[in-house]
Amino acid sequence: MTTLSVLDLAPIAQDSDAAASFRHSVALAKHTESLGYHRFWLAEHHGMPGIASAATAVLIAHIAGGTSTIRVGAGGIMLPNHSPLIIAEQFGTLESLFPGRIDLGLGRAPGSDQVVARALRRHLNTDPEAFPQDVLELMEYFSDESRLPVTAVPGKGLNPEFWILGSSLFGAQLAAYLGLPYSFASHFAPQMLMPAIETYRKQFRPSARLAQPYVMLGYNVFAADSDEDAHYLASSWQQSFVSIRNGRPIRLPPPVQDYTDTLAVHERALLDSVLSCTAIGTAETIKPVIRDFLAHTQADELIVTCNMFDQSARLHSYKILADVGKELTA
Repeated sequence: MTTLSVLDLAPIAQDSDAAASFRHSVALAKHTESLGYHRFWLAEHHGMPGIASAATAVLIAHIAGGTSTIRVGAGGIMLPNHSPLIIAEQFGTLESLFPGRIDLGLGRAPGSDQVVARALRRHLNTDPEAFPQDVLELMEYFSDESRLPVTAVPGKGLNPEFWILGSSLFGAQLAAYLGLPYSFASHFAPQMLMPAIETYRKQFRPSARLAQPYVMLGYNVFAADSDEDAHYLASSWQQSFVSIRNGRPIRLPPPVQDYTDTLAVHERALLDSVLSCTAIGTAETIKPVIRDFLAHTQADELIVTCNMFDQSARLHSYKILADVGKELTA
């Protein structure tokens, strides 16, 4: 069975707040750690009323401090928003606090619109070569023999696990060139999934960090004790996603019955397309769906997101998935 991990979007539910979101994230991390999930990632988003993980490194520290064995990291840090030195110092600090448990996934999207991007980094660099150069600079800060004029403290000589994230051929090519593991955002942007995987595997160059290509794919799972309940619970994330794509981001709303039946044709087509890497239903329903996805992609790891309005339902969904993983292995 492919390794299972968690992507937590730290959702802020309707009529709730970030503090409750953080409590839920720690509870989810402890729960999935006990179930044997391999890593727990948080993603950098800004200006989103329904996502609480803007200060990603701070939240990673909070999650890592509340757990003991599960790897914790960023999926990812949007490097165009930051100077490489700042990220080196942040993740050098995290690696010093939690040695051997920190992942640093890097993406080149701003994680926001251009207005927010300008507020984050006043002078935007639109040079397409800037991201690879920033990645190389960031990695150099961690080198024992760094040739940079400034030393990252903490950072130098430490070894968080680097990843390249993407949803296009660009990230696949960069990860292959640098010999780094690659995570594809198929949980919301699956259009280039197979070409990106094939490009990465074909062009991969072994490095000191990684001998063979390693692919992790984003995947949505909404599991429950009945198919009807699972589709009902999934409607919260579906509502949120449609609102984002319509330019009206919202806090995670309560589920509604038969939500997809209320959508316009173009909205239903949007969900069918961008959320195609999704399994919804009971254990017996999602098992063949996940098995077929793994057979098709040969993924080394699945990083699973499950945005449910009800925290107990979300915990139960990850438990069902863990049991499915064991059955597929057996």
